[in-house]
Amino acid sequence: MNLETPTKEAGPILKKYASRLEKLGIKKIEDFLFHIPFRYEDYSLVSEISNIQRGEIVTIKGKVMEIKNEFTKRWKNLQKAKVADETGEIDVTWFNQPFIPKIIKSGDIVSLAGKADWFKNKIILNSPQYEVIFNGNKPIHTGRLVPIYNETRGVSSKWLRRQVSTILKEQILFMNEHIPSSIIEKLDLMELKSAIEQVHFPQSLKKAQKAKERLAFDEFFFIHLAAIFRKNQWKNNLTGNPFLVSEYNKNVENFLKKLPFNLTSAQEKAVSEIFEDISSRKPMNRLLEGDVGSGKTVVASIAMYLTYLNGYQSVIMAPTEILALQHFKTIDSLLSPFNVKIGIATGSKKENIIDCDILVGTHALLSKKVDFKKLGLVVIDEQQRFGVEQRAIIRKKGKSPHLLTMTATPIPRTIALTTYGDLDLSILDEMPHGRKIIKTWLVPKEKREDAYKWIAKQIKDSNGQVFIICPFIEQSETMITVKAAVKEFERLKKEVFPNFKLGLLHGKIKSKDKDKILDNFKRGKLDILVATPVVEVGIDIPNATIMVIEAADRFGLSQLHQLRGRVGRSDKQSYCLLFTESENQTTIQRLKGMEKIYIGAELAELDLKLRGPGEIYGTAQHGIPELKIASFSDFSLIEKTRKEAEAIFPNLSKYPLLFEKIKKQNLKQISPD
Repeated sequence: MNLETPTKEAGPILKKYASRLEKLGIKKIEDFLFHIPFRYEDYSLVSEISNIQRGEIVTIKGKVMEIKNEFTKRWKNLQKAKVADETGEIDVTWFNQPFIPKIIKSGDIVSLAGKADWFKNKIILNSPQYEVIFNGNKPIHTGRLVPIYNETRGVSSKWLRRQVSTILKEQILFMNEHIPSSIIEKLDLMELKSAIEQVHFPQSLKKAQKAKERLAFDEFFFIHLAAIFRKNQWKNNLTGNPFLVSEYNKNVENFLKKLPFNLTSAQEKAVSEIFEDISSRKPMNRLLEGDVGSGKTVVASIAMYLTYLNGYQSVIMAPTEILALQHFKTIDSLLSPFNVKIGIATGSKKENIIDCDILVGTHALLSKKVDFKKLGLVVIDEQQRFGVEQRAIIRKKGKSPHLLTMTATPIPRTIALTTYGDLDLSILDEMPHGRKIIKTWLVPKEKREDAYKWIAKQIKDSNGQVFIICPFIEQSETMITVKAAVKEFERLKKEVFPNFKLGLLHGKIKSKDKDKILDNFKRGKLDILVATPVVEVGIDIPNATIMVIEAADRFGLSQLHQLRGRVGRSDKQSYCLLFTESENQTTIQRLKGMEKIYIGAELAELDLKLRGPGEIYGTAQHGIPELKIASFSDFSLIEKTRKEAEAIFPNLSKYPLLFEKIKKQNLKQISPD
């Protein structure tokens, strides 16, 4: 067994637990050492029995004089023991753990840790942590700062401690130090082996903190270095298809003149950056970030038009059918007048796949049946929803095509620096001319009825349309108070808006029915659309002026901002109402941010500080790395590790262990072209 051994191959016990351990991110032996405790129980006060004080959290070591199972008059099961050391004797009681007398036997030397209680005028220990001490071994569950880990069913902290302790004894000598000694000394970092030992079994809380600081440094340092490595691989190892730009300036200018609007200065800058990239021999690798409605699709369409003029094909891949169809309609309306042939490939719709200049689609584009004669540009929308392998597959359908990824998810600067360090970044931080700020209000439960009356008046007076978003489709027994779309739809239809036409939209509805519902809403046949967050991306209803979000406290600010962006798509004044029944002041403060902040990146920064990246993006977001120790809120550490990574990269080959680690980390992410 070594650090790289998969758990399922590391003996019968770990093989039995392998599937459970995988839920904790433990797939190989090394992962145990990086499964970091989230807190410690302080059992470091070791006392002789005669010196124990009532109320102390204390550890004692002694000999078991007797131990037995005992039943009370009410048939409660107790385990009673007497433990003695040279200074005295103490009674110990456990409840409903009949297996303990099989583990602890009379004559055993034990270490017990817990709170000293008072019973019948004497000190006792109730339900202490326990371990039998064999051959004078040091205790690991008592008598020290004891690590508490994230657990899963059948895998307790006590079980994990035993595995980690064994692995440390057997494998710690084989752990390699990847960080150069010059950096360790300059930044006063703890050495890796010491950090691993101290984070699991610390001599003090100060040393545990120092160990976490070292491991957090490693996490960000490796992320930055891997991103720089990928960027270098991309630029040096790939030869792209340089497009002619100046030769087609008149064509592009003519296209821009026929647009029904003027580009914002942010869009013009993004187009300029993209044109500079695609005229180079190195393939473009750029991320286009912009709020919902900021005009990313138009920028991508201009790039695809230039690709067409150069005799190449483009493909645009979206995560959902709704978004793919929206892109298809937008791109078709913009480019078909210029004889550009647009095709579409989704799970339920396939048109012009063979003979097209631009192919729009979903995961269906990854099929072996979908091929291209001359693919020059790949556009991936909401790129964090696709895995590395999926992005690689679509790129392999061409010979080093240019790559433009897009996202409407507001990315805090700190996360962009790490996660997307290998990409060039263009940001659309302006909204199209004529767009009004969407007035946003947080509505407490006592004002709900007034809000409904106001909505009804708005529909009548201005003929506007309304989205009502619920977090779930069906109501769960465990979440009775949380609004669910199906039940809320019935309630609103019967009790609140009986005089209006309501529709229901959620992920379980068939694609054809979804299209029909959306078409009816777009044509004005429905006044109110009750939906789950399926409408977060890809739905453009210019006449929708009110967005109501139920249980707004269950959403991150970034997601609320994206939902809000589904209205305000015309020159009409639009509104966003956030309904919540939460009275938690931190929650209220967080949601109040929506009333004052209208820039997605700023809201994402606020959410990052208040909730953390896991809550913002969720586990399904493939692009956001899962940090085990470090935090994206640690701005100074991100900046420090980035500078160190940039400084060492030119000399990376001088540090073979570090070089090999980064190569291995990037193996799946380096382009296979």
